[in-house]
Amino acid sequence: MIDPSSMQEWIRRMNNGSEEAFRVVYDQTKEHVYGTVSLLINNREDVSDVVNEVYAELITSLPKYDLGKPFRPWLTGLTIRQVNNWNRKLWRKFRLVERSKSFALHEPNPGSDAVVLHNEHRSSLVELVQKLPYKHKSVVVLRYYHEHSFEEISELLGIPVGTVKSRHHAALAKLRKHAVTIFSEEEGGIPSCPSNIN
Repeated sequence: MIDPSSMQEWIRRMNNGSEEAFRVVYDQTKEHVYGTVSLLINNREDVSDVVNEVYAELITSLPKYDLGKPFRPWLTGLTIRQVNNWNRKLWRKFRLVERSKSFALHEPNPGSDAVVLHNEHRSSLVELVQKLPYKHKSVVVLRYYHEHSFEEISELLGIPVGTVKSRHHAALAKLRKHAVTIFSEEEGGIPSCPSNIN
């Protein structure tokens, strides 16, 4: 893993058109981006396409990036926006061709939460988190997969902190309703960091 100062230099070179720099930045961030997208996109076949769109948008948007600010949160915000764009495109496509079998129209009933299960349940918990409504799922992913504060999530999603906390509470309530293992929702009650979920 490249240290932040070296990463900023590679980003600067990438912004100047260096293909080598793009490869370095890609290698250093692809796991982060892929992990985020795979948690937010339900259809596994779409994940690679969305990741490709993230990096295409990265090249386009990089001149707007402030080198004085941390890169990882900025990239996470860009990734979230591309996932949102993808979901909107899917919804438009659904309405045009009425492919009801390909898209779930009802609010799913999740069985558990990524933050309340032990390691042996990780493959199942990812599926369960993915069944949350998108507005709840995005908060859970940013909170527990990327370990952002409520204030940071508010900035990334462009919504008030109160809304973030409300969605977080609603998401955990839905997940906990059918949780395999119950833990406290309060801060410090999470048994393990789900940032290693893949």
